[in-house]
Amino acid sequence: MTSLPPPSTKNFSDDSLEKKVYNIVENLSEYIPTMNDRNRLGFSLYKYVTGEGDSPEILIKSSKVHVIGISLEDLATKISKEIDILKPKI
Repeated sequence: MTSLPPPSTKNFSDDSLEKKVYNIVENLSEYIPTMNDRNRLGFSLYKYVTGEGDSPEILIKSSKVHVIGISLEDLATKISKEIDILKPKI
């Protein structure tokens, strides 16, 4: 019996909105050490940027992200600043 190779994944292009939002969260990996938490937060932030989700202040608390070395409020502020820089380009 053999196992099949995993399905291939298609990465976002570097100039796509998804990639930019996920990069914001990935740059905060020193504060959010768990990859799954970063992915979940990135998806939630993408929904926020596209007008479907909550603000970063609410998302940080509701997504139950494990944070080290920074308070939740400070992390939300950092994310909000990065999103504000990104929004005029949208």
